[in-house]
Amino acid sequence: MAASEFRRSSTATNTGSMLRMGDTVKRAYRSTARAAAAAARRGRIREAAVRLFVEQGYAATTMRQIAVAAEVGERTLYDAFPSKAALFSHALDVATVGDEEPVAVAARPEIVAARDDADPRAAIARHVAYSAALLDRAGDLIMVSVEAAGADPDMRAAADAGAAATHRVHLALAESLHARGALRDGLDPAAAADVMYALVSPHVHRLLRRHRGWSGERYRGWLEESLARELLG
Repeated sequence: MAASEFRRSSTATNTGSMLRMGDTVKRAYRSTARAAAAAARRGRIREAAVRLFVEQGYAATTMRQIAVAAEVGERTLYDAFPSKAALFSHALDVATVGDEEPVAVAARPEIVAARDDADPRAAIARHVAYSAALLDRAGDLIMVSVEAAGADPDMRAAADAGAAATHRVHLALAESLHARGALRDGLDPAAAADVMYALVSPHVHRLLRRHRGWSGERYRGWLEESLARELLG
């Protein structure tokens, strides 16, 4: 092959490679942009749904109302969430953990750190800090599911599953405190978990934070002192 032909062939090959690389970059950019747009749209839908569920209740809120509030078409809404129950479940999951990562409350670093803390008072303080923040985010929505449970089987199942998961989180801390000999005499881990389940509940949170207007600091302080008094020896 002549030198001039080699240069032309090499140039064509390099140009083709660069064009293919450019196409790949463009496709990746478009894919990233589409994903970002979809996430933003999902966020608008979620925010609108939470607002309406809390204001109107689950039964009274329709998918059409949510679509209008989120400024999306109903087809777009149903493409993202095939049913109102699916949308509520998604909204509650995100509100509970604070993000869209598929990591349960029991595996969150703050909850793990509370279980692993050798200081019982510090462990309770960590547990309360996370739980109070969770209830500030999700407490109102949890109460929507509780109030709708009597008339809607899907909501009943969701409320029961959430309650069971919450009790398991409290039980894990109670078992950790028990293993360290920190629980007061006569209190076993199951009973200690029941105490936490009652005090660190969306019902009590709503009474004190929403109805009585307690500040977050006052609420957390009360929870810490109450749990320490009831649980620790």
